[in-house]
Amino acid sequence: MGTDMHGFIEVRNSHIDTSEPKDDEPFLRWHPAMAMDHVYDDRSYEAFGCLFGVRSRTFDPLAAGQGFPSDASRAAARAFQRKSEDAHSASWISWAELEAADWDEMERPSTLRPAPEDRLTRRQVLRDEDWGDVWTVMRILAKRHGAKNVRLVVWFDN
Repeated sequence: MGTDMHGFIEVRNSHIDTSEPKDDEPFLRWHPAMAMDHVYDDRSYEAFGCLFGVRSRTFDPLAAGQGFPSDASRAAARAFQRKSEDAHSASWISWAELEAADWDEMERPSTLRPAPEDRLTRRQVLRDEDWGDVWTVMRILAKRHGAKNVRLVVWFDN
């Protein structure tokens, strides 16, 4: 049985969400920008490990074990609650943290790829072919709302 990633790209702003019945006051809160399955539907254990420390430990993960954020958007919280029995390894990472990451950092040597010249970088593991749509959405939102106000909230199931 494989491990799949679920989640949302969220943006923090003072938008009033008319789809939420109790959202009638503008104050800074997290809103769902897009469900992950709209922009990422792959299963890459190397990528899951590189970002969140799930299923692969070839990199020091950028955002492992942070848990599900208590201030998550209502849509993300509802989706997570629906899957809570099977969900594990919830975490999140902001666009600011992703921008600050060393994308040329190489994975640790392993028995699978022992030679230094065969080791992959974060950039190679989180390839644009797979992750480019996620990065594009986050980049556009960050340009408008600020890098600290855009994040990826995820959880996994088996």
